[in-house]
Order: sequence, then structure tokens, then C-alpha cells
Amino acid sequence: MMSSSFNIFRVGISFVMMCIFYKSAVDSLSELSPQKYFSTLQPGKASLAYFCQADSPRTSVFLEELNEAVKPLQDYGISVAKVNCVKEETSRYCGKEKDLVKAYLFRGNILLREFPTDTLFDVNAIVAHVLFALLFNEVKYITTLEDLQNIENALKGKANIAFSYVRAIGTPEHRAVMEAAFVYGTTYQFVLTTETALLESIGTEDIENAHLYFFHCKQVLDLTDQCRRTLMEPPLTTLNIHRFIKTMEAPLLTEVAEDPQQVSTVHLQLGLPLVFIVSQQATYEADRRTAEWVAWRLLGKAGVLLLLRDFLEVDIPRHANVVFRRAEEGVPVEFLVLHDVDLIISCVESNMHIEEIQEDEDDMESPDTDIQDDEVAETVYRDRKRRLPLELTVELTEETFNATVVASDSIVLFYAGWQAVSMAFLQSYIDLAIKLKGTSNMLLTRVNCADWSDLCTKQNVTEFPVVKMYKEGKSPASYPGMLGTEDLLKFIQLNRISCPVNITSVQEAEEYLSGELYKDLISYSSVSVLGLFSPNMTTAKEDFTEAGNYLKGCVITGIYSEDDVLILSNKYAATLPALLLARHKEGKIESIPLANSPAQDIVQIITDALLETFPEITVENLPIYLRLQKPLLILFSDGSINPQYKKAILTLVNEKHLDSLTPCWLNLKNTPVGRGVLQAYFDALPPLPLLVVVNLHSGGHVFAFPSDQAITEQNLLLWLKKLEAGLESHITILPAQEWKPPLPAYDFLSMMDAAASQHPTRKDPECTKETDAQENDKKHEDKSAFRKEPIETLRIKHWNRSNLFKGEKSFKHDNKEL
Repeated sequence: MMSSSFNIFRVGISFVMMCIFYKSAVDSLSELSPQKYFSTLQPGKASLAYFCQADSPRTSVFLEELNEAVKPLQDYGISVAKVNCVKEETSRYCGKEKDLVKAYLFRGNILLREFPTDTLFDVNAIVAHVLFALLFNEVKYITTLEDLQNIENALKGKANIAFSYVRAIGTPEHRAVMEAAFVYGTTYQFVLTTETALLESIGTEDIENAHLYFFHCKQVLDLTDQCRRTLMEPPLTTLNIHRFIKTMEAPLLTEVAEDPQQVSTVHLQLGLPLVFIVSQQATYEADRRTAEWVAWRLLGKAGVLLLLRDFLEVDIPRHANVVFRRAEEGVPVEFLVLHDVDLIISCVESNMHIEEIQEDEDDMESPDTDIQDDEVAETVYRDRKRRLPLELTVELTEETFNATVVASDSIVLFYAGWQAVSMAFLQSYIDLAIKLKGTSNMLLTRVNCADWSDLCTKQNVTEFPVVKMYKEGKSPASYPGMLGTEDLLKFIQLNRISCPVNITSVQEAEEYLSGELYKDLISYSSVSVLGLFSPNMTTAKEDFTEAGNYLKGCVITGIYSEDDVLILSNKYAATLPALLLARHKEGKIESIPLANSPAQDIVQIITDALLETFPEITVENLPIYLRLQKPLLILFSDGSINPQYKKAILTLVNEKHLDSLTPCWLNLKNTPVGRGVLQAYFDALPPLPLLVVVNLHSGGHVFAFPSDQAITEQNLLLWLKKLEAGLESHITILPAQEWKPPLPAYDFLSMMDAAASQHPTRKDPECTKETDAQENDKKHEDKSAFRKEPIETLRIKHWNRSNLFKGEKSFKHDNKEL
């Protein structure tokens, strides 16, 4: 720190990155040849450069982040240049392709440090790592309590310490600490750790967030005494750390004898209040001790002053012993009577809490679109020390990818090691591997796109994480579902019979409809679909096959078109061509005619058939039922619903009285946000169970079933008829305010709508049973049939399962609140 500290403006640093040329790099970077670049390096000049080879987009994502780091690095006196590698000039930094995944840090021409580029995953990580390497004397990294105690003992009576804990190197909090160290590193010794055990050892229970402590060691003269510690309570940002350190530099206690309204201190300039302890000559010593005690308790939160009443030229109330002044201009001071130190502390902290709440409410009006989903980041952080059995999956590289997916049917996870969503889903993917261990012929593999971006681009991976299934002789199929273990498991298991299975006899058809033929898959698809066709219905069979291909991985489908198909047709009263829907939970089989139904209509018929008659509304299925564009008949219940209520509603459904509505129920124990919804409707939470009709798509009216009536078929039908006749009054009208995402990339509902409405445009090869596929393994000709699609730039998939329910008092859709 002290004499050994180096001044970043006096020592030249060159940060050289091996990378691949990206033609859309920003123009602010200076472009030089290797010879020209090295000739410009001078002692005392800092330089950040990256060496590029032409015609490869492999590190395009990294370069975008590097471009963002140009301006902040220049602010610290580090210039940035791009060095184009050319054949005419040779440089050992224009190395082989495999070497271009590291970054190199130089001082002048001397190599200081090299980093894997996946550690420089965004602008915060780049700035943090560069400053961390440069400020090696100003910032000491430690891992044990003994290290901290040694530094503390060495600095007693000499200097103060700024000790910080961050969750990981390269986070925004780490960058904020490094930027503070850049400014204050010659004045204070900065100490950094990422070890939770060390943080717990100094008495902090909250290890989920970054922390900064100020150790007051300079005033400690006795080496046996411990340094006082002051915790910085606001979040670790550059501005907050600056404000906190400024308060540490201010006098602990100041004596004044002037009008409190006219006093000015650094605390007011930093937006902190002032607390005046009123003193008089007779009690001066005791008052000063009290004021010092209060000042230590409020250090970093407020300025504390001792107000000498005997020398004041203005009058203050006789019994007032505390004066409180807010930081806002024009706000009159408050004269208080507080006879307990804890009351003084409580008064200040409660006022600060009110101000923080107001600031939070203001922030909600302008969401920060750069913040990653909190629950995703929390999951990754919570499980950061959980060792994943990655050996259950095969890690693929550019060299091993083709050989692996050709040799066996494979599931491939494309992810980025630096992205929170990818790492959260990787845990689910490993859980899937554990479930499938020893039970599946499908090989589970993974590709880290941070290391092999060129490979990911070739496989048309334009967002991540993404899962693709590679089967011999077929184009790869992308997994379209939710990013969770169970949904992906369902996709894999149902893909064993991904296309309509060719049923060859009436007996086999009966086994199929009863669930016996694929009883091990019934838990993944509660509905089995069987298409019935006469042998000469060629077009109808092709349309059904196309629809089955599109729905592979979602539902079990089969086709029967033998000469004796009329046996099944007559038994189930089905007019050919037709669908038979076997609902295994209810033990029912129903028929639907398919006369002149194209593939798209068949997909829609089957999709609608998969919907439950009286579903429980959840986070995952809400958009599906809203898409039906019908008013919702919702039964709110605090737990499981009464069987009599369910029977009454299902009876009306079967009698076609509820065709114009979507009947459903919401369990407040499973979906607690439902309480906020009810409070929005009724102001206070009404007694449960409660039945309401919500017309989202026409007027936003909400109607409530009379609470003094029992939910019976007769009462419910009579109430619905009154609603239809306009004889019932609504309890509220939902505001017609728009619910727009902050950016188009965050419009998750539109993405789900687009995925659901997408129509298949290709026909896959004729599908066979699983046993048939095994018999024909050696007959496939094209072992590398990969779909060729336009190459796009990698981008992150913003995944947020809880985006539909954000813990607010309402959920919204189609410009209305639900």
C-alpha cells in the first residue's frame, strides 16, 4: 500500500487479448498492426489491446462486452487498441486458434497475467479483473481469518482498512470495490475475500449479499485492542462506497453553538441527516459521552453534533434534548424529547427506512433492464458450492462433436459457462442425467458455447441455453419447453415414439387406447391420440402424420388404417377419418371427426384436447388458458377444493352450460399471489372459497358469486343466466392499462404465443416404433444429416419462469389486470 503503491497513471500497462476478428466491432477502437502497436508502447502509458485474426466470428459475444469496457477503462487512463494480425507480420500473440481463448495483461512489454476469456464475461468482469491485477498492492486478497488478523495487527496505529466480501470475482460489486480502491487505495488498505466462512467468522449472518466493513485501526495504539468495525449497510455500488468512505473521513463528533438550521456538514452534502445532542454547561461531560456513543452507532448513517445550548443565539424548546435535521433543503428541523440512546437510533433509522422505501417505489417506475432475473441468480449463487456430477454427461468440443452425435442418438445442451440462466439450467440437466442413469439409450452431452462459440454458431444456436436432440438420419429437433428437469424428461421419453406409431391390429389398438401398450409413458402423457383412417385416405393420413411429427415429445400419437378399421369406427361411433382421444385419468375415450382437416387444424384439435376441463391455474399454464380468449370462471380456494363444488362445475361443463367460459380454480397455498389478486378485487381478503368471473378480453369487468349462497349446480346456473342478461352488478373494473415489457426481448408471453401457434412446414421421415428403430439402426444412410439454417449472432435467452407472477398484487395480460 504506502510507499510500495504504484500510481496507475505513472506505470504503463498493456492488456492484450487473443481473440477472433469480429467485423462489427465498434469504431472507437484504434486499429493497428502488431509492429505499429508495440512501437507505440511507452513506459508510463497504459494500454489495453486485443489481437485479432480475420474471418472468424467465434468471440463475437466477448467482443461486444469488451467494446462496452472501452469507455470505463479509458476513464482510468487505459487506452484501448485493436491489433489486426496479418500474414506479412508475425507475432507470438497472433497464435494458433486454440490459443485464442485467453487474455493477457502486460506492463509495457512485460507479461503480468493471463486470463481465460470466459472469466471476462461482461464489462463489469473486464474492468474488475484489470483493476484487480493493477492494484495488487492496494487490494490484498485473503482466504482465512488468520490472514485478516495479521493485516489488522500490522496496520494498528498506522492506517485504516476497507474490508469487503463479494460473492465472486468479476461481479458488479467486485468492480465497485476495485473502482473505490483506485481512488482511495493510497489512503486505506483494501482487503478482499470471497470466502463465506471468513465473513461468518467476523459475526455476519447475512452471507447472501456483498458487504464492506471499515476497520478503524489507525487510532488503535495498544496492539491487544481490536479495531472498531463499521458495516456499510447500503448495497455495494461505486457511489455508495464513495459516500460511505467520505463519512468515515468526517469527524466523529463536532461541537457547534449556532442555529441548527444554518449548520452545514459533509453529511448533508452526501444526503444524510444530522442529529444534534443538546448540551448545557452543567451536564457537558455526560452529554459528550452520550453524543460519542450515538455517533459510533450512527456512523455512516447520519452526522452527530453536540449543540451547546448556553452559547446559542437562537431559542430552542426548553425540554428538547435532541434536534433532528433532514438532508432535504427547506425542511424545518424537528425538536425532540428522547431520554434513551436506543430511541435516538431508532428515530434516525426509521426515518431513513421511509426514505429508502420511497426511493424503491421510484425505482419501480423505471426498471433496470440490465438486471438478470433475481431468482435465477439466487439459484446459481445458493448452489455455487454444490459439486455437480458432470461426469454423467459428455463434454463435447469442436473436434468430438460430429463423431459423437453420429455414433449415437444424443441430447446436446448448448450453454454459456458465464451466464446465470445457463448455469441454473445445467443443474437441472445434471438432475435429468441422474434420473436417466442406466435406463436410457440416449447419450446426454453438453457444449460450453463460451469456449466453442464457432461450433454453436454452426449448429444454429442463436440463444442459450438450448437443448437439441440428434437422431440418426434426422434433422436435429430443438426442445421447446420450460427449462426444468421434469419437462425435459417428458420431452425425451415421449420422443421414443415421437411420430404417429403405426398400429397394425385391432387388438394392438385396444391396448394402445387402454394405455397398456405404452404404460411406462402414461405418466408423461395422460392423453393418447389415435387416428383412424381408411386405407385409401392418403391425404388425410399425410396431414395427421405431419401433425404428429409437430407434436412429438408433447403427446403420444398413433395411426390405424388397416382394412378392418370399421370395427373400431363402429365401436366408438367415429365417422372416418377421425381421432380417438383416450383420457387415461378419467378412463374415457371420445371421438372427433377429421373431415377435410389440414395438419394445422389437427394440431389445434389435439392441443385443445390436452387442456384440462377444470384446471388448477399455475404459473406455467396461465398463458395457455388466457389464449382461449374466454372469460375466466375462477374458484379461489385456500387449499384443495370441496369435491361437491368440483362436481357442480363439471356437471355444468358436461351439459355445455360453460362453453363460453374457461372454468378453473386457484389454490392460494400453491399460488400465494392469488391473495393479492383478491385484495385488488375486494380491497380486503374475502372469505374463501369464492367464485368470480373475470372478463379480461371485453371491458375488464369482475363479478363475484354471492357469498351467502351455496355453490350448487342450480345456484351457479341461475347466477350465470343473470350475468348473461346483464342483471348482476360488477364488483370492479380492471384498468385498461397496457402491460408492456421493458424491451422486446423481454416479451415472454409473445414468445410463448409464437411457439404455440407455429405451424410445421416440413415433413419428417416416416416414423417407426422404438423396437423397429432398433432393428433398423444399421440401415440409415446419412449419419450426419444436420439441418442447415442461416447463421446468426449468439444472444442470451432471457429465461424467467416467474415473470408471469412477480409477487405483485395482480397479474396482468392483454392490457388488463387479472
